[in-house]
Amino acid sequence: MRIGLLTEGGYPYVSGEAGLWCDRLVRGLEQHEFDVYALSRTEREEAEGWVPLPPQVGRVRTAPLWETADDGTVHGRRARRRFAECYGELATALCTTAPGDPAGSSETLAEEQSALEADRFANALYGLAELARDEGGLPAALRSETAVRALERACRAPGAHRSAREARVPDLLTVAARLERALRPLSLDWYEDDDLGSVDLCHATSGGTAALPGLLARHFCDVPLLVTEYGVRLRAHYLTEPDSSPAIRSLLASFHGRLAAETYRRAAVITPGNTHARRWQERCGADRAKLRTVHPGMDAAPFAEAGESPECADPRTLVWVGRVEPAKDLVSLLHAFAEIRRAEPAARLRIVGSPFGPEGAAYLAHCKGLAAQLFPDEADGPHAVGRNPVSFEETGGPELPSRADAYASGALVVLSSVVEGFPSGLVEAMFCGRATVSTDVGAVVEAIGGTGLVVPPRNPRALAEACVALLRDPERRERLGAAARARALELFTVEQNITAFHGIYLEILSHTPVRRVVLDDTGAPLPFAVPAEAHVPGRWSDPTARIAARGGPSPSPGSGAVRSGPGWATEGPVRSAAPVSATEGAAR
Repeated sequence: MRIGLLTEGGYPYVSGEAGLWCDRLVRGLEQHEFDVYALSRTEREEAEGWVPLPPQVGRVRTAPLWETADDGTVHGRRARRRFAECYGELATALCTTAPGDPAGSSETLAEEQSALEADRFANALYGLAELARDEGGLPAALRSETAVRALERACRAPGAHRSAREARVPDLLTVAARLERALRPLSLDWYEDDDLGSVDLCHATSGGTAALPGLLARHFCDVPLLVTEYGVRLRAHYLTEPDSSPAIRSLLASFHGRLAAETYRRAAVITPGNTHARRWQERCGADRAKLRTVHPGMDAAPFAEAGESPECADPRTLVWVGRVEPAKDLVSLLHAFAEIRRAEPAARLRIVGSPFGPEGAAYLAHCKGLAAQLFPDEADGPHAVGRNPVSFEETGGPELPSRADAYASGALVVLSSVVEGFPSGLVEAMFCGRATVSTDVGAVVEAIGGTGLVVPPRNPRALAEACVALLRDPERRERLGAAARARALELFTVEQNITAFHGIYLEILSHTPVRRVVLDDTGAPLPFAVPAEAHVPGRWSDPTARIAARGGPSPSPGSGAVRSGPGWATEGPVRSAAPVSATEGAAR
C-alpha cells in the first residue's frame, strides 16, 4: 500500500525528536511505499538537510512553518467576504463559553453548546480550506486586519468566556499570528488527486498542525487518517505557555482543543504511545473504540552488552542521564543525594547530559553551584587533591563514549522529573538491566511496571530513602534490573512497534472502500480489478456490525450459531451515497 507520512519538525530532517522513530518505521515496513509530507519549524532545520532515505520513500514534499513569505495572492470582494465569514465563525468557536466554565448554566446545555461549537469550528475550518483551494492560498488574509478585527468582535460578543473578554490589542495580535502559523497548511497545494489524494492512507506522526493535511486529505479526497501521538499538543500548550497572558493561553488552548477533537473525530484509528497520552486524548473527545496504544519502539542493540553484564556496575554509584532543563528537577535530586551521603558516605552521583537552550545552560550552572555548596571537594588524605562526589558529564568523551556506557557505570539509575511524557531514558536503563528509582509523573509507572521504585515528585526525602534502600540491597537491585530488562525487551523494541503499525495499516485499509479506478499499464481501466461490493456503502465493513443468519434473526452472543449473511441483506434496499461514474462501471 501507499502511505502518506505527515510530519512536523521531524523526518526526513536530521534534527527533530520524532525523526528517528519515523526512520525506523519506514525502513521496517519496506513492503509498503511511503510519500513524506514534512512541515519544517526552523530555517536551521532545513539547512541541516535530510537523513538518508530508503528506496521505499517515493516522494518528499516540504513546507516551512517559520517563513512568512507572501505568495502575492490578491482576493476579490467575494473571496474577502467568504474569508471574513469563515474566520469569524472560527473565532466565535474559540471564544464561546466552554463546557465546565462557571458561566455555563447547566451540564446538558453545556454539552449541547459544545457540540454546536465543535460543528461551527469544523465548518469554519473546512470553509477556509475550500477558500484557499479556490483562491490559491490564504497567507495574506490570515495576517490581515480583517482577521484581527474578526477575532476582536468574537471576544467582545455576548457569550464569550471571561478570559476572551479581557483580551487586549497586543493579545489579539499575538493570537492572530499564532493562528496564522498553525493554519498555514490550509494554503498548501498537496490536496489534489495526484498528490495526497493518491495515497491509500495518511499517517500523521503527531497531532495539531501535522495532522491538518491529513484532515484536508480526508475532507477533499476521502483518504483515511491514522494519528499517532506520543505527546498531546494541548498538554504541551499548557506546559509551554506559562508566561503568556490569560487571554492568549485561553484562546490558543481552545484552538488546540477544538482541532484535536476534530482530528480525533475524523481519524479512522488513533494510536497513543502510552496510557498517559491516551487519557489526554479521551479528555479531548477521542472515541475509545478508535484508540490503540502502541508503545514507541527503541533499538535495544546498543544496550545489550550493558544488560548482559550487570555485575560490572559500581555498586556505590547513582546515575542520572537526560537533557538538562528545569523540568528534570536536578535541584531535588541534589538535595536527595545530600541525605543519601549521610546514610551512605561512599555513594557517588554522575549527572550525564547536556543543557537544552539558554534556559538549560543557566539551570546547569545553577546546579553546579548548588553541588559545590552541598558537597565541598573531598580528599583521601592531607596531600591528595579533593574531588566532588557529584560529577557533571556529557557523553562522547573517553570515559563515557555513549549513553549505554553512562548507564553501565552505575548500579542505580535515578529519574527526578516533575514533567515527563514517555520516559525513553528510563527504558534505555531498563534495556541495560539497571534498577531504577523514579518520580511518579507522565507515563513512568506504565513504562516500568513493577520493576522499579516510584516516589512522589519534588520530594527529596522520599527519593533519598528509595535510593538508600536499593543501595543497601544488591540482591534486590539485581532482581529488579533483570525484570526491567525482560519487560523492556517485550514491550518497547522496534520490532513490536513495526509489527503493531503493520497490522493497523491493514486493519484500516480492510475497512475502507476502494475510492479509485485501477488502471493497467496503458492507462485503461482494468476490468474486474475492483469488486462491486467495494463501492456499496453500508455496515459491511464495520467489525462491530451484527450479521444475521439467512432466514432467521441474529444469533445471540455465545450461542454458537453460524452467521452466513450480511445484516443489510435482510433490510430494505440500500441506496447509493453517490452515483457511480461511467468509468467505474467499465472497471467492473
